[in-house]
Amino acid sequence: MKTNSLLLFVSFILLLTFSSFTTSDTGADRGKFVVVLDAGHGGHDPGNMGNGYKEKDIALKIVLEVGKMIEKNPDIKVVYTRKKDVFVDLFVRGQIANKADADLFVSVHCNAHHSAAHGTETFVLGTHRNQTNFEVAKKENSVIFLESDYEKNYSGFDPNSPESVMSILLSQEEYLDQSIQLASLIQKKFTDKLKRKNRGVKQAGFIVLHQTVMPSVLIETGFLTYREEGGYLNSSKGQREMSNAVADAILEYKHIIDGNVGEYAFIEESVSNNDEAQPQVEDIHKDITFKIQIAASSKALETKPYNFKGLDDISRMKEGSLYKYFYASTSDYNQIKQKEEVAKQKGYKSSFIVAFKDGKKISLAEALKTTAN
Repeated sequence: MKTNSLLLFVSFILLLTFSSFTTSDTGADRGKFVVVLDAGHGGHDPGNMGNGYKEKDIALKIVLEVGKMIEKNPDIKVVYTRKKDVFVDLFVRGQIANKADADLFVSVHCNAHHSAAHGTETFVLGTHRNQTNFEVAKKENSVIFLESDYEKNYSGFDPNSPESVMSILLSQEEYLDQSIQLASLIQKKFTDKLKRKNRGVKQAGFIVLHQTVMPSVLIETGFLTYREEGGYLNSSKGQREMSNAVADAILEYKHIIDGNVGEYAFIEESVSNNDEAQPQVEDIHKDITFKIQIAASSKALETKPYNFKGLDDISRMKEGSLYKYFYASTSDYNQIKQKEEVAKQKGYKSSFIVAFKDGKKISLAEALKTTAN
């Protein structure tokens, strides 16, 4: 009898422990759009403590409020990496998302800096555009040193090494466009709706994003070290407004992916790249084809002008679960820049140039390094 009671007690504790990380997966949930919400830090890891505020607490409050808002949509299931003040290893956060077969992974954090820096920025996994991006990623990645067996769990990954961080980037490449799309929506909501300073969509090597196999973003909601912004993020009003903006962006992203192609289907933007001036190229680039990406959707549209605001010369390519739509095609970089302006005048304000070599997409920087004729 005592043995049975002990087994029941242990089973109950295990159930409670698991439920603190994730929601249940009932039969009714299958087929839903799954969003994993990740509150950064937790437990013995407070995150940054700018002006005495605790990043871990603010991130958790925002995440729980976002979840409450988007769960009102009956087609969405929310999974949390933590719902309490507990420490969760970075690799476990990724495991939770992957096990849930999630459609999105959204990690929420607060920033810190020794200067008067302030504003919001949303990161996707990618190469560091500058030293600042690397420092932000290094700060968040250093959490692994608080984990037991981190050397085994991360195969010798060193957050302090740019080379080590660079090695983790390729696994998320197929989800990069979708991640950028969601990140762009989030930043747009912060800027247009809340009038927060927009620090842009950026790329950096966050290991928590590397652990996931789905479109993933990491939101830095603002700087606790900037007194006014820290006070705002620590307030109920600030947390409610930031949560509302993130929830709206997620719902809008789902609307796009569901195939409701309209004005919102064309807001994907290129990643902020202010520190790398684009070279002025005047001639043809041999073996390179430039196009303008204007849309991304799960819906396969006919490439007819009436579907694209009168633009002709439209091509379509499927990448993963998304169809990408491109305007124009040329090896002349100067000409494609002109075509980009045409697309923007037609209403595709966030259209951007992409490059192909031998039918495969390559980075624009790589394309521009090729010898022009």
